[in-house]
Amino acid sequence: MRLTFLGSGTSFGVPVVGCGCRVCRSSDARDRRLRSGALIEADEGTLLIDASPELRLQLLAADVARLDAVWLTHPHADHLHGLDDLRIFTLKSGRDLPLHLSRDHLDDVRTRFDYVFDGSEPPVGTSKPRLRLEPFSGSETVRLLGRDVVPLPVPHGPMTVFGLRIGSIGYITDGKRLSAEVLRALEGIDVLVLNALWWGDPHPTHFNVEEAIAAAQAVGAPRTFLTHLTHRVAHAELERRLPDGIAPAYDGLVVDT
Repeated sequence: MRLTFLGSGTSFGVPVVGCGCRVCRSSDARDRRLRSGALIEADEGTLLIDASPELRLQLLAADVARLDAVWLTHPHADHLHGLDDLRIFTLKSGRDLPLHLSRDHLDDVRTRFDYVFDGSEPPVGTSKPRLRLEPFSGSETVRLLGRDVVPLPVPHGPMTVFGLRIGSIGYITDGKRLSAEVLRALEGIDVLVLNALWWGDPHPTHFNVEEAIAAAQAVGAPRTFLTHLTHRVAHAELERRLPDGIAPAYDGLVVDT
């Protein structure tokens, strides 16, 4: 399988609007971070993880011509509000695109994108995304791209975010803690993705870098990549300070497994 990072930034992105800090002014392309999201490509098809507000630009940069399914980790704006950019895929294919999400998030998604899910047909000559909601409950296994996919529930303040394990890849964003259940589900993976904001100050709903390192070491994957990074961390500096086997992700990074 192939994992591509479409975006590796937080809800503000990097550079942050109006900010003149050294990371926001950095000439290192790896310090330019769109809102987070990823692609997983397998022989059976291509899975999009989350739909950031920059989704169109991300898909163009990654030269994506086809999608077979979408996984929504949670309905916060930086992970959801690019949903309309999926319209081109269903317009070209003439088929519904399955959107896998927790049953707990259904009402929120339907409310934010009521025109997509209200059952109405768009006026002749216009279009809207044809998305088929595929809700799952808790951590029940989902059949996706011919594979068993395990949802990975992690706390994010009052909300539960659902990462996933597919094959030898585990992907978790916007988490604060890995439960014993999630650690068991991640046993034997080759590649782990974790969110990490910055060094130092703890955040109430996200890992900081130190917490992400501890979580990665608890999982024990040979390769861990940190994403959902802020402008308080420069890529090159973070790369130097991280332990062996843990590295910062960046927009456009491709990882084969």
